[in-house]
Amino acid sequence: MTHPALTIELGEGELEITGRLLQASNATFLADLTRDGVGVQCVYKPVQGERPLWDFPTHTLGHREVAAYEVSRIGGFDVVPVTVFVDGPLGPGSLQAWVESEEEAVSELVDLVPSHAVPEQGWFSCVDGLDAHDRAVSVIHADDPRLRLLAVFDAVINNADRKGGHILASQGQVFGVDHGISFHTDPKLRTLLWGWAGEELREGERAAVEKVVADAGPALSGWLSEEEVSALLRRAELLLRRGRLPRPRGERPSIPWPPF
Repeated sequence: MTHPALTIELGEGELEITGRLLQASNATFLADLTRDGVGVQCVYKPVQGERPLWDFPTHTLGHREVAAYEVSRIGGFDVVPVTVFVDGPLGPGSLQAWVESEEEAVSELVDLVPSHAVPEQGWFSCVDGLDAHDRAVSVIHADDPRLRLLAVFDAVINNADRKGGHILASQGQVFGVDHGISFHTDPKLRTLLWGWAGEELREGERAAVEKVVADAGPALSGWLSEEEVSALLRRAELLLRRGRLPRPRGERPSIPWPPF
């Protein structure tokens, strides 16, 4: 765990907004956090910029972002950049260490290719469709152990929005971001990473889930409701009992839209 996005300290300091990520569905800003004269680039998501959702409590997405980081840290998944809750220039919200994602490295993990060009080995096809010119295309993801660990993490937190654009790569580390619609008490797992569905958990994956069961509850009590914490622990325990990654359920969408 040597990547600075996993070790940096965020918290007290002067937070200045420097830009806005316009492609985000909720108000999302680039910001610099200055502490002791040193600036750290961050992503700031104020609560007041969250769009209401019919199935998630209002003004809780920032709390869920922090909860996702806590689960990642406690379980040793190390797939979420350091995330804290702050009182920023636009009010309370989540603050996450910025990751300068490497576009070429991401394309080696998740990609959109002509359907006839899907590699025979080392990749899984996620979604098939047509492009703007009615040509067959496929969204694919690599058979990569770092992505697989992210898939296990998503199953634990019940991530409803694992799009290709929410997967980052930097300095050999794979990160997941945008976890605001996670931790629902009802099954809502929507992800591109179904390539290992039904496969047995590996030893390291089991160990990470076991740590969550043993230690995550107290750390999440300030960010999630009691019902959501209990649901998280039940999901993790069920995952351990079954010993396999989950499969898509037919009664609900299993892939987010758009997939990127």
